[in-house]
Amino acid sequence: MASEAAARPKQRSLKPLGRLAPFVAAHWGDACLSVFFLLFSTAASLGLSGAARLVVDKGFASQTADGLNRTFLILLAVAAILAAATAMRFFFITKLGERVVADLREAIYRHVVTLDQAYFLKTRTGEVLSRLTTDMTIVENMVGSSASIALRNLLTLIGSLGYLTFVSPRLTLFVALLAPVVLGPLFFFGRRVRALSVRAQQRFADAVGYAGETLDALDTVQAFGRQRRAADRFTDAVELAFSTSLSRIKARALMTAMVITLVFGGVATIFWLGAHAVIAHTMTSGTLLQFAILAVLAAGSVGALGEVWGDVQKASGAMERISDVLDAKPSIAPPAKPTPLPSPAQGQVAFQGVSFAYPGRPDLPALDGFDLNVRPGERVALVGPSGAGKSTVFRLLLRFYDPQAGSIRVDGVDLRDADPDEVRARMALVAQDAALFSGSALENLRFGREEASVDELKAAARAAEAAAFLEALPEGYDTALGERAKTLSGGQRQRLAIARALVRNAPILLLDEATSALDAENERLVQRALHDAMSGRTTLVIAHRLATVLEADRIVVMDQGKVVEEGTHPELTAKGGLYARLARLQFGDQAA
Repeated sequence: MASEAAARPKQRSLKPLGRLAPFVAAHWGDACLSVFFLLFSTAASLGLSGAARLVVDKGFASQTADGLNRTFLILLAVAAILAAATAMRFFFITKLGERVVADLREAIYRHVVTLDQAYFLKTRTGEVLSRLTTDMTIVENMVGSSASIALRNLLTLIGSLGYLTFVSPRLTLFVALLAPVVLGPLFFFGRRVRALSVRAQQRFADAVGYAGETLDALDTVQAFGRQRRAADRFTDAVELAFSTSLSRIKARALMTAMVITLVFGGVATIFWLGAHAVIAHTMTSGTLLQFAILAVLAAGSVGALGEVWGDVQKASGAMERISDVLDAKPSIAPPAKPTPLPSPAQGQVAFQGVSFAYPGRPDLPALDGFDLNVRPGERVALVGPSGAGKSTVFRLLLRFYDPQAGSIRVDGVDLRDADPDEVRARMALVAQDAALFSGSALENLRFGREEASVDELKAAARAAEAAAFLEALPEGYDTALGERAKTLSGGQRQRLAIARALVRNAPILLLDEATSALDAENERLVQRALHDAMSGRTTLVIAHRLATVLEADRIVVMDQGKVVEEGTHPELTAKGGLYARLARLQFGDQAA
């Protein structure tokens, strides 16, 4: 992804921020109120200058306390209106910003979980998390703060310049001549800041991605004594991100200094000209005060725009990276008119001439002309050497990928014509290293089927020989198991995963080395439980330990992505082929 970011053409506009428009439009009520109070507070800010002019030209000129009091009351009334409008503006804009960012976060995550396996082969999980955290924080700051500041100051600048033209056209002309001198550096350095922001964000995403990988496999890192090396690599990545950020900070600091110098140098010049106009009696003192206030408002607006422009540019870069995720299209998606699977489910599975190679390895097919027909309720074991394509069969059946040739059917329906969610609903998977989640044992069991009752969950735990150790936990089934349930042993986690699959109550059961993490005693107990669970279900079993598949109705032997033998254990050992060779290695003379 880093190379993709480097190769991406430089974006010189704020176009990526346009992706926020639908999220803002979804809350048009708050958006309208935000705009109303933004305009109201800006008008009140400009009205203060008129009230101040009234105090000087009318209040002081009246030479009476009542006259002066009236003008000050007007000034205080305008200030009160400004305070109320500003508070309402802050409330509605901040509320809108928080709501938009919350909706955007939800949209990103909902989209990410629909992306297929191929996307995550080329994108690290840490990079996706960086978009959900770091980039979203940048966008949040922009939407909830910087955007409001930018819009407020832009309106103030426009309003001040318009009012200045009405108050003193001659001095306003001088202000207009100064504008290009001030705004030129702003846009020049703004582009530079944005480019550096995108680069810094990418560098930080690389660091987070590497940290995610090492923390996910911390036991391996520690087992190989590579803690210092991992820390050094992370430090290098963070320092690279910091140095890039430092370049951005320097550019922004220089931009801010130049803008402030130019702006207030121009303001001082304008005051000097105005003071001479008062001495020459071509301008009143109140008019000069009003012009001074308006000029300060305009100058302050330009200075503030210079400050927030870098934030807006940075947010544009973050939104561009977020858009990359939102624009990613899963290659596995339901067709426009999916073919419904027959009901009730039968559990028939058929592979016909299937050839498949993983993305990035087109010259190394995992399956090559693979054929397999599994009858409803049949127990079929897939055996063969590592790399034969056994796990690939499961991945294609679950439609994590589509084959490049051939077809895969469940109950007579081609998977390409069906809704992937409906297909997966008919299957329950127990992987070799089954993923469990933080939370309680009960929550992990309910992951199999959300609507399952507590009694059904506990029944599945008993069937998988998991009830005893779950009930022995401090809070029983409600005990928090920690991240990935690492408080349990490997065998306990596997039995919990088997129980979760049983909760699913699916017609097709997929067991990928489901008992590999169990000791001999637990394996015997779970095999007995699985024997009952397989009854009435179509079951596909992947196993390297051939002792676990002896009772299968049929054993399919795979090698180099093809079926090379099939039959029962006695039939295959009698043939003297690949299976017989594998059996001799595991059973010795007993296989003969």
